[in-house]
Amino acid sequence: MHAQPLARPVEPLGLAVGREAFREGMSRLGAAVTVVTTDGPAGRAGFTASAVCSVSDQPPSLLVCLNRSASVFDAFSQNGALCVNVLGPDHEALSRLFGGRTPMAERFEAADWTASVSGAPLLDGATASFDCRVVETSTFGSHDVLFCHVLAVRLGGEAAGLVYFDRRYHRV
Repeated sequence: MHAQPLARPVEPLGLAVGREAFREGMSRLGAAVTVVTTDGPAGRAGFTASAVCSVSDQPPSLLVCLNRSASVFDAFSQNGALCVNVLGPDHEALSRLFGGRTPMAERFEAADWTASVSGAPLLDGATASFDCRVVETSTFGSHDVLFCHVLAVRLGGEAAGLVYFDRRYHRV
């Protein structure tokens, strides 16, 4: 499904900030580090993401932003299910692996996984995992925003996290 467009397109104000200035400013917006996974008819795939956000608790839902040029884009678009795995302090190497050009099989071999309710891989030892069905997609700029209903949540034993801030990982 796609979100309905605005009745009247919003025109840029002509004062758009440059890409580099925007990226520098965004580097100062700390964010939780996640590995988002999927499995289904289009295959198993995963990527590192910090562009994940809660939407509502009625119904429990979140959003994930995915670049349409990403190698995993087709798998996520076609499978319609995903799991947001919130990484802990000891998962920096896994984050780098899923954020690089490592072949998909090698990414998944680096950790232990369990099949979630939706079928998406759930990271054993994640701080939290949100198993989801994609219910709506909206396209904006270079990305698709995947709106997801949360089917299940699994909490890890320790409430600790990994955040990305100022182009570096930090343990929380």
